[in-house]
Parts: sequence; C-alpha cells; structure tokens
Amino acid sequence: MDVHGRIREILAETIREELAPDQQHLSTEDLIKALRRRGIIDDVMKELNFVTDSVEQELSSSPKQPVGFDKQSTFKKTNIDPTRRYLYLQVLGGKAFLEHLQEPEPLPGQVCSTFTLCLHYRNQRFRSKPVPCACEPDFHDGFLLEVHRENLGDGTRMADSTTMLSISDPIHMVLIKTDIFGETTLVASYFLEWRSVLGSENGVTSLTVELMGVGTESKVSVGILNIKFEMYPPLNQTLSQEVVNTQLALERQKTAEKERLFLVYAKQWWREYLQIRPSHNSRLVKIFAQGDCEDHANLLCSLLLGYGLEAFVCVGTKAKGVPHAWVMTCGTDGTVTFWESLTGHRYIHKPASPDEPPLAEQPKPLYPYRTIGCVFNHQMFLGNCQPSDAVETCVFDLNDESKWKPMSEDAIKSVCAPGATTSLPPFPPLCASSVDASATSNEIEMQLRLLVSEHRKDLGLTTVWEDQLSYLLSPALASYEFERTTSISAGNEEFQDAIRRAVPDGHTFKGFPIHFVYRNARRAFATCLRSPFCEEIICCRGDQVRLAVRVRVFTYPESACAVWVMFACKYRSVL
Repeated sequence: MDVHGRIREILAETIREELAPDQQHLSTEDLIKALRRRGIIDDVMKELNFVTDSVEQELSSSPKQPVGFDKQSTFKKTNIDPTRRYLYLQVLGGKAFLEHLQEPEPLPGQVCSTFTLCLHYRNQRFRSKPVPCACEPDFHDGFLLEVHRENLGDGTRMADSTTMLSISDPIHMVLIKTDIFGETTLVASYFLEWRSVLGSENGVTSLTVELMGVGTESKVSVGILNIKFEMYPPLNQTLSQEVVNTQLALERQKTAEKERLFLVYAKQWWREYLQIRPSHNSRLVKIFAQGDCEDHANLLCSLLLGYGLEAFVCVGTKAKGVPHAWVMTCGTDGTVTFWESLTGHRYIHKPASPDEPPLAEQPKPLYPYRTIGCVFNHQMFLGNCQPSDAVETCVFDLNDESKWKPMSEDAIKSVCAPGATTSLPPFPPLCASSVDASATSNEIEMQLRLLVSEHRKDLGLTTVWEDQLSYLLSPALASYEFERTTSISAGNEEFQDAIRRAVPDGHTFKGFPIHFVYRNARRAFATCLRSPFCEEIICCRGDQVRLAVRVRVFTYPESACAVWVMFACKYRSVL
C-alpha cells in the first residue's frame, strides 16, 4: 500500500472541497474525519499486521506419549495492539553514495544491481524493498518496531517515556548490495540509537545517518540515509533532551568502567599465566581477538551451544605456524570432536601419549591443527598450561586446573552476560530460507544445459539430452548432501543399480558430482570445466552420446544453500 501517497491525495482533496474562503484552517479532527469517511484508516489498520509462525505445543497427559509439536504449523496474523507502544521508522531516501555517481538510471525491466536495507531490533527483523544502486538510492520504506518490556507481567502494559529510556537496545541496520548475478556483498553495518525521539516535540524526529564501509574501508563513508522516527501512539509526556542525553552518557560511562575493570583483571590473569613457565609467552592465548576464521568459529560454536552441546572455540595454529581458530565439542563419554568451521569437516581427537615407548604405534592425527593456546565459549575462558601446546598430545580435561588455567566466570559475566554491556550487539534470530528450492534447482539446471550446449557447439559437437537419465541422478545428489551433513552414507547401492538398468549393454556411463555454496550457474560451470574428468564428460565424443545434468538445491536458514550439480553421459563403447 502506498499509504503516504493516498493520505496526501485525500487531505489535498479535503482541503479543496471543505476549506471555505472565510476559514483559515482545518483542525486535526476535521482531517481525521475525512480520512475515516473515505475508509483510509480502516484500510491501513487491516494491512498493518505481523505474520508469525506459531507452533502450538501439545502437552499430553499420558506418560506413554512424549511431548511433541503440532505437525500443522499455523500462520497467525496479529493486528497492531493499541495498548502497546511502537516505534515507526521511516527511511526517506539516501544520498552521497558516490561509488554509484556515474551509474545510469536502469531502463524499465532492466536487471541492475540493487541495495537492500535490513533491520534488527529486539528479536524483530525487517527487510526493505530492493532499490537500484544509485548516488541517491530511492529508499522509501517504513518499519514498525514493537517496543515493550520483557519482564513477567509487563507484556500488556503501555511503555511510558521513562520505561523506554531504560531500553538500551539499538536498531541494527545492515546495507546489502546484490549484483546482476544475484551475488550479495555487505556494504555497511550501523547501530542506530533511537531514544532521541523521546525528547523530541510530539514524539517525532528526523536525523541523517552516515554509513561507513566495512573491513579496510571502515573509515570511508559509503553514503547517507535520511531517517524519521515517530512514536505510536504519540507520547503523553516527552522527556527533556537534557534527560535523554544524560541517560546515554551514563550508559556509556558505565560500559567503559566495566570494560576497564575487565581489562585490569585480564592483564593480571595474563601475568599469572606467564609465571607458570616462560614458554607461555609464545602461545596463542587471545583474550581480545577479531578476524575471518574467528568469526566463523564463533558462529559455529554458538549454533552448537544452541543445540545443547558443550562447545568451545579453540585458538591455535595450523601447519607452518599459521594462526587459526576452530571449534571443539566435548561428549558425555569424553569424546573430543574438532569442527572446522570453514569446510564443515569433523575430526575425532585421539591424544598420543608421550610416555609410551618410542616404538609404540601412535595414532596419526587427521586434523590440520598443530598447537592450541586457549579455548573459550560464552561462559568460560581457559588457557592451555600443559608442558607442550601440541594438539596431538593435549589432554582436554578442562576441569583440571593444572592443565587449563581458568578465567573467573564472574569477570566474564561482567562484560559478556546478556545486558551486561551495550558494546556487545544482541544476537538476531535466524530467519527461514526465502529460496524456493525446486524453482531454483530447475532454473540453474536450465542455465547449465544452455551453457553445455553452447560449449559443445563451439567445439563442433551436437548435444542430445536424456531426461530420464537426468532424473535418475536426483537420489544420488540427495544422498551426497545427507552424507555431507550427517557423515552417514546411504542409498549408493540403489543408485548404482538404477544406473546399470538405464545403461544398455555395450554402453559406458560417466558421472561427475560437485558441490557449491552459491547459485551462480555460469560461475559453477567455469569451475566444473577446470576438472579434467568433468570436461571429459561435457566434451564427450562418440557413438550415441547422451548427456544428462541434474541440480539439487538444499536450503538452510538465512537463505544459505548447498547446491549439488551432477553431469553425466552415456555412449556406445567402440573397441
């Protein structure tokens, strides 16, 4: 709905029709009546709703039946509750996106790069409509953010100005660019402080937000967004701007003091750790760290903790002393498993015993990790103080303080517990995938067919596709993904039997499966051609050559995808 446009039209029409020459102005009540008369308010209230995926839990009285979830997950529409407080955030365009200064305006229907703005606030997530990349991108979107207290008993109470002043959660804004091939890149990330609206007249305020780049361009301005805030319903009593500024200054001061005290403790802990033995000075014990594989390991560790496992991030080195971070889980039976967050590979740790005789056969480690300096999660930080920091001889009895020096859990909670500090952003909920697996699979498959046909045409070869053979490849791709995610192999014998039945006597079958984490067909095809075995299939020459290709897209939260492609051919063998 173009709500703002419709309201403007009706108000302009009302002023023309009802404002007599002797009247100086129409009151707010007159304008509201005009909107009600034309049904605009009813239309808006019908359209403004949230769609929530509610799964009703069945609690059975019979002890024989386990507690489960209702299979039929229902989508429940929740209209705006007039007893709750909302913050209406409008993005009224952007400017000074200088990187796109020379880009021409796209023609109607033309595919172009786009900007999308994503918001996260107190477990609520929003996404703007994509707009063409330009120096002044045409952002015009509104987001209705629900502001409420999470304490028991406050759920239906209208939050007043003082209550909202104590809610320190910022609005996390993320700008994403999507190119013409569908590849996405992070442009900017910004934490927006919204409480200035509490000290503004009528509960409405406007501001400009300067977005900075990421990584090496974190000091470079990307562009500016024009933002407007409005409280709904309007505040009965606004605070003075001085009160708001004082609250924000006190919060910053409190956070800085907590971090200063933790820094003092961390330095003392480090001095004690160094006193155990001088060689500790060279171990990778990182209390403060950031980077690429570290972020992946943090995310994987968080997911595993969320699934109820005892998980830790390990900081150490790989071959040639390269610093690295990976994830470790400790099973209830004492089994220690390493998880490589960059590849998804898992390794069981079987420690070698340095006390064994020299000729005793030691287990050869399959993992690429060489040394380990420390392990940590959201509650614990432990420095490795064993005589050797080699992973293969390391004992992971984390309760043994002679092997692992712990950091005070209270000190960690002072800066890492939820709500303990505003410098740590809140974790957003994971969103279900918006990718249609079947449609995407079919689209990529058709694009690959065209690419193969064009490639063979350039070689002077004709292309004949066999749909039935392509169809038979589907179960294999499903079993490959199942094995990749669970390490359990299943269905391979049945697949081979089906292929034997489909390939006549005297014919040869060749197949090449490959896995991708992106959905760009042209990029995938170029990668496949770099494999001699795959090129041999795609460029197959011979008698009665039939080609097949099958694509299966498996979707995961946050629209992440596992894409499996299998090329195959069959032809009559000529002696």
